[in-house]
Amino acid sequence: MIKVKKRKILLLPGDGIGPEVIAEVKKIINWFNDKKSLDFEIDQELVGGCSYDKHGTPITDEVFYKALESEVIMLGAVGGPTWDNLEFSKKPERALLKLRKELKLFANLRPAICFKQLVDASTLKPEVVSGLDIMIVRELTGGIYFGEPRGIKPIENGERKGINTHTYTTSEITRVARIAFDLARKRSNKVTSCEKSNVMEAGQLWKEEVQELHEKEYKDVELSHMLADNCAMQLLRNPKQFDVIVTDNLFGDMLSDQASMLTGSLGLLPSASLGAKNKDGEMRAMYEPIHGSAPDIAGKGIANPIACILSFAMALRYSLDLDKEADILEKAVQDVLNDGLRTKDIMSEGMKETSTSAMGDAIISKLQ
Repeated sequence: MIKVKKRKILLLPGDGIGPEVIAEVKKIINWFNDKKSLDFEIDQELVGGCSYDKHGTPITDEVFYKALESEVIMLGAVGGPTWDNLEFSKKPERALLKLRKELKLFANLRPAICFKQLVDASTLKPEVVSGLDIMIVRELTGGIYFGEPRGIKPIENGERKGINTHTYTTSEITRVARIAFDLARKRSNKVTSCEKSNVMEAGQLWKEEVQELHEKEYKDVELSHMLADNCAMQLLRNPKQFDVIVTDNLFGDMLSDQASMLTGSLGLLPSASLGAKNKDGEMRAMYEPIHGSAPDIAGKGIANPIACILSFAMALRYSLDLDKEADILEKAVQDVLNDGLRTKDIMSEGMKETSTSAMGDAIISKLQ
């Protein structure tokens, strides 16, 4: 077997249950190093609220530069009520936004897969969600979250005015649409582009630019356009009509959270945030479970590490070109679920409840 040399993986556990789920990923990385001769170089740093508590900032320059030099960033979760009253620039979530913006991680990939073993965990009827496998591609560095002008300012009559600007350019739209079309070619060859072109000029531009790119480069891929509010409704009514959904930052934030709950638990679903490839075909990327920091269960050993572990599987596939290793890790997760092992969030009658660390150990045992 060819020995892969020193690929840098930066672990950023963050807050709440982040350290608990990242610890299980670290065990799996070490297993691949020991058993598969993969020489990953692991570093671990503070980010989010814990970084603010120690350094007075949600991410230090040192940690940011380590992120710049890493092939893979694995993030746990950031934030929690402890830091709710900090000024906006100091909030834990600003670290996440800085990493996305400064590393130019413009495409967020969020799969929504309903595991056959967990169909009953969904609030929807089994026939609606059974076999669900969709991918939402969310634009991540533009739109209303980053547009200028923004802020809160006083106006007449003692009132205040909050301002956020929703703006997109051709290049911002086409680069994320290209990711979606390329993914669709490896899946069911179907893309649904979502916006609000009926009431927003930026949405109209989005629709036009996606359509033009399709006609120029991707005529072999089936493309449809859908208003974002209709997409939200259709995700509940008939989610299996979708394959790849591509949408902007705001709508992607909402639709991907909605899609994730079709599967029954936020603790099961990974995500990847990808940047553009350089001339050598390398790209920066950050991987994280889509669940939050869940401070109410932090430290109890009951958090579900599967989403974080599957996020590492995405890293193996998209950043490290290790498809075979990604496949065996995903299969190990399926095998553990087949055995009836469950963390508290997905526990059901007749299954065996287990802890965060025991779930990680069980997945490693299946890798053997």
